[in-house]
Amino acid sequence: MKTIGLLGGMSWESTVGYYRAINAGVKKTLGGFHSAKIVLYSVDFAQIEKLQRDGDWEGTAAVLCEAALSIQAAGAEFLLLCTNTMHKVAPEIEKAITISLLHIADATGEALVRNGIQTAGLLGTAFTMEHNFYKGRLRERYGLDVLVPDEADRRLVHQVIFQELCLGKIEPDSRTQFLHIINRLAEQGAEAVILGCTEIGMLVSQEDTPVKLFDTTEIHAAKAVEQSLFDPQK
Repeated sequence: MKTIGLLGGMSWESTVGYYRAINAGVKKTLGGFHSAKIVLYSVDFAQIEKLQRDGDWEGTAAVLCEAALSIQAAGAEFLLLCTNTMHKVAPEIEKAITISLLHIADATGEALVRNGIQTAGLLGTAFTMEHNFYKGRLRERYGLDVLVPDEADRRLVHQVIFQELCLGKIEPDSRTQFLHIINRLAEQGAEAVILGCTEIGMLVSQEDTPVKLFDTTEIHAAKAVEQSLFDPQK
């Protein structure tokens, strides 16, 4: 079993989901008292959120590179960045460390292709929906057509993520609005919708909609279990 490095805290609400899913996956695979070998570094999200808001991506990269180096020094054999948005600075993190980074968009892209999806909707922070680091990777590496909500819906999704989900607030009205947005993406041709923020799975689940959902936290965690237990090259 390889030791998994988790760079979390963005927000800690979703990092809990990673810890639970990875340990559950190892236990399901190996049985008994088995659990995952994990090194976890949890940042202060207030610092990261301010840097995001200020557009200081160089500053966010510096904070996360330092954290990633600490995880590597503690014995992790590969790294997960437990957030979609901060994969914007994944290239800087990869340059700073010598262990591999398991990219969340790659795990998601593989899952979509494996399920025969060609066109997918994407929900996430405004940074994830509007910048190219995530949807561009899905298009270029996996040949996927990625749809995002219109401006008003993007604003609502971003607001709910930061003002509610990252603070642990689950509001029924917000769930209803998210489901309307998911339906609109499906009407535009999305065969599935990516929950491209690690907190969104706290609000909506597959039980809430007939539209196929791909929860990036679950997908990323499952890929980590696979790499820890079965991939001798990584």
